Amino acid sequence: MTSCELCETTGGELLWQDAFCRAILVDDRDYPGFCRVIWHEHIKEMSDLTAVQQNRLMRVVFAVEAALRDTLKPEKINLASLGNVVPHLHWHVIPRFRNDKHFPNPIWGEARRESSVSTDNNLIAGILKAALAQRLS
Repeated sequence: MTSCELCETTGGELLWQDAFCRAILVDDRDYPGFCRVIWHEHIKEMSDLTAVQQNRLMRVVFAVEAALRDTLKPEKINLASLGNVVPHLHWHVIPRFRNDKHFPNPIWGEARRESSVSTDNNLIAGILKAALAQRLS
């Protein structure tokens, strides 16, 4: 196996973790609240997990989505599990706002405008840590 960024690093600011997975905040000034839920073990696909593991992982993905909706009040949440560049099982949980660079298009496409979203990742991280601790305790 070649090196894997998600095996070797946390992948962002740690918001929550258990023995199986972690939720992190991505440092992206254009997309405040952009989170990833990352399976700890180097697994490539959801179907490589047992049904119990799949349910555990998706419970965390849905908890992150709910925390983002409650705290940041985005227009929409995008969920994606791609892994084409980093083939380590992870889910993107992306709050979308009407004034973000790509809305309503996916964030990986061509930008439609300059971002006018303000970001305070320290504040967002603190709020999300508390919200996830409450949902996943």
